[in-house]
Amino acid sequence: MTVDRRVILLTGLSGAGKTTATKSLEDIGFRTIDNLPHELLPALVEKIAADPQRFARICLVLDARDGDPSKTIELVRTGTAAIGVSARIIYLDARDDVLIRRFSETRHRHPLGGAVDAPRSVADAIAAERMLLSATRESADAVIDTSDLSGRELRDRLVAEALESDERVAIRLTSFGYKHGIPLEADLVFDVRAAANPHWVPELRPLDGRSPEISNYVLGDPIGASLLQSVETYLAASVPAYLADGRGRLSVAIGCTGGRHRSVAIVEALARRLPAIAGSAPIVVEHRDLARS
Repeated sequence: MTVDRRVILLTGLSGAGKTTATKSLEDIGFRTIDNLPHELLPALVEKIAADPQRFARICLVLDARDGDPSKTIELVRTGTAAIGVSARIIYLDARDDVLIRRFSETRHRHPLGGAVDAPRSVADAIAAERMLLSATRESADAVIDTSDLSGRELRDRLVAEALESDERVAIRLTSFGYKHGIPLEADLVFDVRAAANPHWVPELRPLDGRSPEISNYVLGDPIGASLLQSVETYLAASVPAYLADGRGRLSVAIGCTGGRHRSVAIVEALARRLPAIAGSAPIVVEHRDLARS
């Protein structure tokens, strides 16, 4: 019987939800190992190779407590590749204000909070951790922003990423409102606030960017049409390179003020045009702030 073998490297910022994530992965059959010393990794890879049934699904949790984990991640990827198993990096992120609130609510000490007699502020500790994990974040196969996700939503996103297949989402188009913050998982961010705003037209305000009326208004505006064309031109030049780079996902975020009209209309238009650029790469559309704008 063929065994579905998977290794997940779960990393990211302290307070971003790794504890919740590991429990979700355990629910779908992953063995989770938290901060295994790097000198023991070769032995673990040998175990995975020798007993594929027992170690079919492994999740290694890595963070900044022992310094930059990027070398450890590369060691794991090299070792698992040698036995024919790919290791997928999932990075959990969140906005600074959310992380600070979570540490305040739980009263937990940040792992990079400094010595007891010379503590570092949580904000400074978060900034230091972001810097330390920057290379790891850049190399991640998936970045999940947990700032506004419920526990169930995080579980669903995580399971989808962990059990990805050849039919996984390759390109994610996300509309958002700047007043709600930029999506942290975005690889590319485009600002379309210069387009004509339907918010100021009373009969259009209740509608959203998925409606023909809003689409015609936004894209009928010369600036809106120009912004769409500019984004499409950029993606036409860059998407093939992103896909050829071996990335599991390219996340493109389009923002307006509230995330209800202009960004939604342009994302919908891009979704119709991208297949001509991306070929068979699957495309998913997410309107992040539609319900709350």
